[in-house]
Amino acid sequence: MNIQIIGTKKCNGTKKAQRYFKERRINFHFKDLAVKGLSKGELENICRVYKYDELLDKESKQYKKRGLEFMVFNVEDELLANAQLLKTPIVRNGNKVTIGVEEQIWSEWLTSA
Repeated sequence: MNIQIIGTKKCNGTKKAQRYFKERRINFHFKDLAVKGLSKGELENICRVYKYDELLDKESKQYKKRGLEFMVFNVEDELLANAQLLKTPIVRNGNKVTIGVEEQIWSEWLTSA
């Protein structure tokens, strides 16, 4: 298994994802979006599973602060420019991806490994 958890240290969902894999002694790589955003290639890989609009957190402080609900914009460009607009946690296992806390799906990954 090659688990990658993408989120922020302050995000409760990201903490739950980390705890889930730690409790099962599954090694994972954590990418803190507060430190470094996603590359274009990483975002494109995630978007093979989810649409750009599904990744955009319309409830986030950044979304409201920037007034994006009143603007027409390119979602991909905004997500690349400001990673804090992403819904988190994003959990990757190779080509498989989940957004949010999806323990049932993660369990399926573990049993099929």
